[in-house]
Amino acid sequence: MKQNRKGNERKSVSAVKTAAAAALAVFVLTACSFNTGTKTQETQSSKTAIESGSIQAADLVIPVSEISDKVTFYPVEADGTKMEILAVKAPDGTIRTAFNTCQVCYDSGRGYYKQDGDELVCQNCGNRFPMSRVEVEAGGCNPWPIFDQNKTVTDESITISSDFLKESRQIFANWKKSY
Repeated sequence: MKQNRKGNERKSVSAVKTAAAAALAVFVLTACSFNTGTKTQETQSSKTAIESGSIQAADLVIPVSEISDKVTFYPVEADGTKMEILAVKAPDGTIRTAFNTCQVCYDSGRGYYKQDGDELVCQNCGNRFPMSRVEVEAGGCNPWPIFDQNKTVTDESITISSDFLKESRQIFANWKKSY
């Protein structure tokens, strides 16, 4: 009888381990299956930390190979606030990053950009902003820059830390709200 209990206990432990492994596999597969027109934080992030059984916010990792003269928007979420980062290769070949929100119109809910040719256009005020000025100018009606001190750049990727994203979430409080 004791032999049977030990066998059942081993089977229960094995079943729990199998269920945990299956749940982790489903999570990984789900996170990796998002591949739409815009990039998701899960597919770009390689630094998800698992601490105390909970998943912490992840850094945004943008592969340099994805960046071209056509702006790419990367949606992220920081402490429940939806945000968007834009990355583009400027005419001089440098890679530029900014928050997809206007430094003047951000609070309107419509202070975000869409590309028109080699310019970004604010959807609130209509200001046109050349790609060559992204991340160069601070202040005024232009995309909120993400300067070098707020990101890590290598030949392969640009990493924007989850801490910096969390610090910046207030500029997205009304972002893309419909009125």
